[in-house]
Amino acid sequence: MIDIGYSLSRRFPDPPQTDYRTADVHALRHDLFCGDVYLADVKADRELSTAWGWVPVLDFAWALCDIVEQLDRDPLGSRAARPQYAELDFTESTDRLRFERRFGWVDVVADWAPDDPPLAFNHAELRREARDFLQDLVADLTDMHDRLDQNPVIWDLLARYPRT
Repeated sequence: MIDIGYSLSRRFPDPPQTDYRTADVHALRHDLFCGDVYLADVKADRELSTAWGWVPVLDFAWALCDIVEQLDRDPLGSRAARPQYAELDFTESTDRLRFERRFGWVDVVADWAPDDPPLAFNHAELRREARDFLQDLVADLTDMHDRLDQNPVIWDLLARYPRT
């Protein structure tokens, strides 16, 4: 079972003058909603988490959904023996999450935890949980920030990655 979560930072608040309705893609992905994120294997009781306070949380959710789709480009799908790779890099750091899909499983390792064994997730479950996380995160953020739900970028994002 997969658990994906976040916490927003009090050290890096969004600028008070932000108009969330008109915020562009760059601002939404890189400048707003900073905090920390984690990706956990509940069954194994292990997680990869950041503790930096500055990770753009919406960008993490968005990129995770992109990566899950990128890992599914092989026409053989879950029967593909050839590994498929993707990386999620963190903007203000050289650290990355590395993803490797083989057959129907995705191994995830973090540069900042090189000695930890990879987290292993079923690809279909990771897709479902990544999309649920994105949808739940956007719901939380729209509750906290007036007019974010009126932003066309958010509409497009939610339409691109609906719950499965």
